[in-house]
Amino acid sequence: MAASRYRRFLRLCEEWPVENSKQQRDLGSVLRQRVAQAFREGENTPISDPEACDQMYESLVRIHTNFYKNKYPRLKETTFTGVTVDDCRRILATDILKQMEDMKKGTWKRLREKFSAKKPEEDSK
Repeated sequence: MAASRYRRFLRLCEEWPVENSKQQRDLGSVLRQRVAQAFREGENTPISDPEACDQMYESLVRIHTNFYKNKYPRLKETTFTGVTVDDCRRILATDILKQMEDMKKGTWKRLREKFSAKKPEEDSK
């Protein structure tokens, strides 16, 4: 029975898209890591709680297939702030978050970081 559960999770991992804009924060990559940890021995992995395993799989399938999005359709595709889904994806991209972290730093701290690094000419002296 563990073999069929393992194959179902593998199939779900294959279907789940990986979003490259969210490096190390993507649900698809986290799912793949967790499945690899949970099924270390592959199909021969003993499952201590089969009911919890099946429940986890069903929950992930509902997320993957947008079950609740389809069951409870939204009237508008924006939030109360007026931001669209595409805007949210762009804002949450790893590159943009790094830029925002840099902007949070004060001018003095940025200057200190910029000039505190040793230059290659100083290392040779």
